[in-house]
Amino acid sequence: MPATPPSLFPPIQPTRHGMLAVDALHTIYWEEVGNPNGIPVLFLHGGPGAGLSPQHRRFFDPHAYRVILFDQRGAGKSTPLGEWRNNTTQLLIEDIERLRTMFGISRWLVFGGSWGSTLALAYGQTHPERCLGFVLRGIFLCTKAEVEWFLHGVQWFYPELYAEFIAPIPASERADLLGAYARRLLCDDPDLYWPAARAWSRFEGRRVFLLPQEEEQPSDTLDLGVGRLEAHYMANGAFLEEDQLISDIGRIAHLPAVIVQGRYDVICPPLSAHRLHGAWPGSILRMIPDAGHGALELGIARALVGATEAFKRFGRFD
Repeated sequence: MPATPPSLFPPIQPTRHGMLAVDALHTIYWEEVGNPNGIPVLFLHGGPGAGLSPQHRRFFDPHAYRVILFDQRGAGKSTPLGEWRNNTTQLLIEDIERLRTMFGISRWLVFGGSWGSTLALAYGQTHPERCLGFVLRGIFLCTKAEVEWFLHGVQWFYPELYAEFIAPIPASERADLLGAYARRLLCDDPDLYWPAARAWSRFEGRRVFLLPQEEEQPSDTLDLGVGRLEAHYMANGAFLEEDQLISDIGRIAHLPAVIVQGRYDVICPPLSAHRLHGAWPGSILRMIPDAGHGALELGIARALVGATEAFKRFGRFD
């Protein structure tokens, strides 16, 4: 992980946190940070399955914002970890609405990066009347082309990582690499799903940042959440129609939005951010010239904090 950017606000602890049972299988972890009378903001983490980090609280002025964060189904402190059953985009949207109602919030700013941008767009297009605006990073629309790039296209930049990724899969199954991984990740045999989860998480994690970083210690929580849920959502097209998030942009086009994108993001390449910006009149695109995918890369972090600071002052981003 890179050094913490100086633009972030100081570390802060939640004012409240807890668990919410959302159905007979899933219980989600939530936390509230900042000023209880501040501007409400919803933070949506990536993955899916990556879960929260204490750093996520630090994009917001705690004196001005009331920040609601949660671990999505199967991620982080939510239980059961890595559970893919009863786990769809539509159910995550229902969970968000449960949280909004629980906290007594009428409308909130929606902040999400990577898969969090996918979920933010899907939530906003389902409930535009509940949104004040959007701060989005590393855009992922979960189209077939993006999934193909994630699995195969990236070999043009990281051939050694791609070779490691396909090595555990027999040559006879590699024509459908996503299916091969999904069969292993979503089975009930830990001897099959643990190696697959670790291979998947490593394949993604080692290409997050533009510049090489000191490799983090392995995390079973991260590996299982990311491996299982990314494969599950990609195999199902995020439970959306192809390119739905672009075709339905009219539902939220009246709302302010800032899009922050790393120029050299090889997980969520800039084309998706460019397409979203082009379809969304009035949106602002901040293309960071010296960044990859990581939210904590200096230019990206500065742009994200700049967006929340602008919204704090003016209710818009320009």
